[in-house]
Amino acid sequence: MKPATFEQVPGGIPTAEEGGSSGLLVYTIGLLLAVALTATSFWIANTHMLWGPGTPIGLAVLAIAQMGVHLVFFLHITSGPENTNNSLALAFGVLVVTLIITGSLVIMGDLKMTMGGTMGASMQGQ
Repeated sequence: MKPATFEQVPGGIPTAEEGGSSGLLVYTIGLLLAVALTATSFWIANTHMLWGPGTPIGLAVLAIAQMGVHLVFFLHITSGPENTNNSLALAFGVLVVTLIITGSLVIMGDLKMTMGGTMGASMQGQ
């Protein structure tokens, strides 16, 4: 058996010399982490052991951890030099989604301020 090396990142794609079982192990670890994070999210949402206003923060932290598990263990996006293009594409995608969501919220807020009092009055008169 070959000794363990520290040259590979968690969730990295195994090389041909490591064999197929190493790839299965990476996916199994990712699956177990994803299931554990999902179960913890359901537990946090349904328990009263946490301080009430802390529940959304806890769920947000678990959601971010879940995204990290999926990126590393299933999409194999790591910080290695061969994954630079994948990381840049992911960052660009996040930027585009953020711009679309932020722009939509700004437009809807502006519409609410512009048409604020008129919509409620016209609906009540009918």
